[in-house]
Amino acid sequence: MIKLYCFGESGNAYKAALPLSLSGLDWEPVKVDFFGGEARSPEYRTLNNMGEVPVLVDGDVTITQSGVIQMYISEKTGKFGGSSEEEEREVLRWMFWDNHKMSSQCGVQRFLMNFLPEEKRPPEVIAFNAGRLNSAFKTLETALQGRDWLVGDGPTNADFSCCGYLFYPEPFGFLRNDWPEIDRWLKNIQSLDGWKHPYDLMPGRPSDRGL
Repeated sequence: MIKLYCFGESGNAYKAALPLSLSGLDWEPVKVDFFGGEARSPEYRTLNNMGEVPVLVDGDVTITQSGVIQMYISEKTGKFGGSSEEEEREVLRWMFWDNHKMSSQCGVQRFLMNFLPEEKRPPEVIAFNAGRLNSAFKTLETALQGRDWLVGDGPTNADFSCCGYLFYPEPFGFLRNDWPEIDRWLKNIQSLDGWKHPYDLMPGRPSDRGL
């Protein structure tokens, strides 16, 4: 059975857990106590020397970084990678864009606004990130006009990458009602057989830590 080392608060882990859930592969989540420091422990570093989640372990195969895990799922199942060479390149284009322009900013902003003690939250950094995120949301909103999916006629890793943080309830500057095309697209993803909210798909949520 495939094991995915993850925790519910991680949007990057969700990018791997969601396609696993939709793929039909036999897998199970393994909780990483990230906020307790487990990912920085020497034991965990033997699993992933980058000290991050997610990590996928499939027999003798160990893979880190959500985008590479998504590609591995596609290799095993023939799903979600695009139906032509052109689509495969377009899927990768959106995955790279998301990792650089959107999810990285979503993750930082969500952490600063929710998981840091209030007195340590830097207003200038939060304001700067808000501007970058707004620009990213505009790019995604425009790309989805007249489209059900980012690439091709069905869900791909482009969709799973870009939606990684957008189902979370904690405030980080994203309100679905402000972005009708993104909201419609997220509903398409939610309608997929096997879709689950990140907190239902992976163990660990802020309430476990009294937040």
